[in-house]
Amino acid sequence: MKFVTDLISAPGAAEAHGDHSASTAVLTPADAPTDTVPPTTGEQPLAWAPIEPAPKKRHLGLWIGIGLGAVALGAGAASLVLIAPGTTVAGVPVGWMTPGAAAEAVSTQIAQTEVTLTGAGEDTVLTGADLGATVDATALADTAFAERPLWNLGMWMGDPVPGEITLDADTASAALRSAVPTSFDDPVDAGVVFDAAAGTYVITPSEAGTGIDVDDLNAAFADAVAGGSTTFDYPGGPAEALPAVSDDDATATAASLNTMLSTVGFYVGDERTVPVAPAVAASWLTVIDEDGQLRIEADPATIQATVDTLPGLVDRAPVNATNIVDSGGTVLRAEREGVAGRALGDTSDVAAEFAQQLAAGDGVYKLTVTETAFETVNLFRRIEINLSQQRTYLFENDEVVKSWAVSTGLPGTLTPAGNFRVFAHTAMQDMGCFEGAPYCTEDVPWITWFAPNIGFHGTYWHNNFGQRMSHGCVNLPIDLAKYVYDWSPEGLEISVYY
Repeated sequence: MKFVTDLISAPGAAEAHGDHSASTAVLTPADAPTDTVPPTTGEQPLAWAPIEPAPKKRHLGLWIGIGLGAVALGAGAASLVLIAPGTTVAGVPVGWMTPGAAAEAVSTQIAQTEVTLTGAGEDTVLTGADLGATVDATALADTAFAERPLWNLGMWMGDPVPGEITLDADTASAALRSAVPTSFDDPVDAGVVFDAAAGTYVITPSEAGTGIDVDDLNAAFADAVAGGSTTFDYPGGPAEALPAVSDDDATATAASLNTMLSTVGFYVGDERTVPVAPAVAASWLTVIDEDGQLRIEADPATIQATVDTLPGLVDRAPVNATNIVDSGGTVLRAEREGVAGRALGDTSDVAAEFAQQLAAGDGVYKLTVTETAFETVNLFRRIEINLSQQRTYLFENDEVVKSWAVSTGLPGTLTPAGNFRVFAHTAMQDMGCFEGAPYCTEDVPWITWFAPNIGFHGTYWHNNFGQRMSHGCVNLPIDLAKYVYDWSPEGLEISVYY
């Protein structure tokens, strides 16, 4: 390192030493003053010389001290703005530099570092600038100065300050392709498409290619710079280039989409009120390969067509609950479950909101509805059998709703009179078909039991209803027996009388 020191002249030096640019004149006698004493006869003439002023004292020690002090002061000031000698940042020497100069030196050397592509690269040379090499030189220089200022002698010749050098992937790839086009055969990413025939998403397989690995080149570049090199060799021949989206990546995306298809729709509470067919949902979605990452996009405009149909599919009037009760009000059976009425709320933002959900993998859209409560209606049902009339009456809230001619028990096997309750139902069975039985009738259908071995049932062996014909049961045409079977819950009251 070279130091430059100003030359310093003491004040008044010109007066002390005279003006050296003028010559010294010698006075002749003719020039002498007239009031001088003439020389004695026979004596040589006098030569006149200028009268020298009394010499002034030269304070050399003072001026030398001031100069050395200025130098010391300058060195002290420099120690406050310079980086300690022996310091390297990202492989670049920056000792005795200001942080600004250090940052410039680092950036310049990174940009000018050369890589020679060997082999198929035919020794093509690319610079760091060609490859888009960058490093945060300012931050590194500031750190080096903060940790290793010149005044801190203990930090002189310290360990290198590492720096992360990054090659811009797009810039580097473009430069390498231009330099060695034969080394590049682009790989094919795996994809995800909808199979309309199967109603599911399937993958299109990936294919490997060839190229020059920018990440590996980046590591080699950084190693070379860190080692103090400004040039290095790197293979320019083709190496395997794997696809950014692997078959496994695509399979995972397809599985996620297929799971979503199984639940996609518009919900009221936990009910999928308006299911969406897989093909319809797939028409809303697009699988996008973005820099090697698969993501889902959903189109609100196509979703809107389904949203427009929602009021007709969601809105409904309330449906009252219906219970069958006995004379004491005990519920024997819930004949019909109550359903609350509902009206769909504002749908202006539904398509856009659902598009965002679908893109995030959520196919369950919760609709906002206003509900109207249902009422509960009790139906008091009972049955009367008039043995004298051979007729059955079905009552609901004490009004006859059905009445038919029946055939009850013959003399000797009369249908018992009294008040009974239905206690069981049998869809079909044989009657009397056991050893010692006086009769055997097979496959008797739709039996509604209300007394021991006595009940309503369908009859296929005669059509003489209105006359006594049975062994105690109440005979009905098969279709009417099925009606009583369905209409009468267990516990229904039955009155048999003459």
